[in-house]
Amino acid sequence: MNNTKISFADTQQFSELFLDYIQQKETLRDFYHLPPEITSFSKQLALKQEFPQSRREVLVEVLNKQYEDIAHPPTDQIQKLQNKNTFTVTTGHQLNILTGPLYFVYKIVSVINLAKKLEATYPEYNFVPVYWMATEDHDFEEIRKIVLFGRDFTWEHPEPKGAVGRMELQGVTEMMEQIGEVPTFIKEAYQQNDNLANATRQLVNYLFCKEGLVIIDADNQALKAGFVDVIKDDLTQHTAKKLADEGTNALEKLGYKSQVFPRDINFFYLVDGLRERIEKNEKIYEVLNTDITFTEQAILEKVEQAPECFSPNVALRPVYQEMILPNLAYIGGPAEVAYWLQLKGVFDHYKVPFPILLPRNFAMVLNKSNGKKFNKLGLSHQDLFKHEHELRANFVESNAEVNLELDQEITALEKVFEGILGKAVTIDPSLKGYIGAETQRMIKQIENIRKRLKKAEENKQETEVKQLVNLKEKLFPNDAPQERVENFMSFYLNNPEFIKDLLYYFNPLDFTYNVMEDE
Repeated sequence: MNNTKISFADTQQFSELFLDYIQQKETLRDFYHLPPEITSFSKQLALKQEFPQSRREVLVEVLNKQYEDIAHPPTDQIQKLQNKNTFTVTTGHQLNILTGPLYFVYKIVSVINLAKKLEATYPEYNFVPVYWMATEDHDFEEIRKIVLFGRDFTWEHPEPKGAVGRMELQGVTEMMEQIGEVPTFIKEAYQQNDNLANATRQLVNYLFCKEGLVIIDADNQALKAGFVDVIKDDLTQHTAKKLADEGTNALEKLGYKSQVFPRDINFFYLVDGLRERIEKNEKIYEVLNTDITFTEQAILEKVEQAPECFSPNVALRPVYQEMILPNLAYIGGPAEVAYWLQLKGVFDHYKVPFPILLPRNFAMVLNKSNGKKFNKLGLSHQDLFKHEHELRANFVESNAEVNLELDQEITALEKVFEGILGKAVTIDPSLKGYIGAETQRMIKQIENIRKRLKKAEENKQETEVKQLVNLKEKLFPNDAPQERVENFMSFYLNNPEFIKDLLYYFNPLDFTYNVMEDE
């Protein structure tokens, strides 16, 4: 496999905020603690030295229990977390069925490689890569579909309610039967488990257990017991909204767009089959779309007795993560980097060290068939990221036997009319407007001729243009990047070494877009 790197800016895929953060623009300096570079980790390690031993012990106990029924658990990695010289680097993602789009795998490979790079740079410490399963999300529509070899396959669940991690797996077998060719280890993950969280853990562990990845499900009473004070503060004082709004407003004043919009209360009420927002109506706390209500005293008692019933939204989930993990860095996509920057003030208030934010690795994969088309068409790697109309126009023009531009002819025409105009105004100044209009009419006629020449040339190159459009659609299905659409099986089934290739080529501290071609 060959790998070519393209600058983020050249792909035209990323927001100004994301690019400015990567480039460490001074305007964003107040929105994070340490920049995304290897030298920052020495300072971050010093900050995290005070992570409580009691939380390490709870974390290890919970993880050991979660891995009880998993073959080949990362036991050594989990046990290391008890030691003061062991730290985590983390990425997180939804529990998409059958892993969902490619970038789910890219995130995990990125965090594994970051841990390896840190081990090499700071050998006196241990670094454990962590995948945070977003088991408490409840948007079933976002996770129920995969695209495999350009075809859509959908999980039809009879009762898609509540947190997706707790959801039973009815309908998954039927979905896999529709696909047909599904690797045995994927089938077993869904057939041997009772809910989506456990199935995802088994599947991801199979793919990455040899790389030392630890998978955590934070939908857990013991872990949330350490988050009780934050839950109470949010319910009664609404601190997170005030501080996150300050960060949001400051970013918007700089011209950046917001990604998250915190609420007065940033928690859902979570029980089996139910995850609904909590709102305060005068003195009563209501769980929306239910008959469940609490007085302030009652809800605070509930927090003490059953903190697992309180599920943080996007404004406080990052704080929860950093409070229960001895974590140094978070790896995410552009939208994640953006919303973390809105939350720096929230971290400062709760005296939780803000993690180093790193972008995940990004990649486009050309299989052998697409690679042949790419090379035959004589494209550059940067060409692949152009919008289709620009790509078509550039391709037709560069492959035409004659120059399709008529700029020289237009310039010559303008000079002719300048001469005519000079003569005319000496005879009758009122002719100036008429001659100017005739000039523009003739230029417009030449423009129309140019369009017809280009259209005729495109028709002449019809076969190549169709191949070009087909290639563009394969790499950007429905105008979305391949990595956000296609499932990893589209490549794994043809290349069982696919994940090994990613582990070899991805560099978590090289902020470029990878274009990978099968040889």
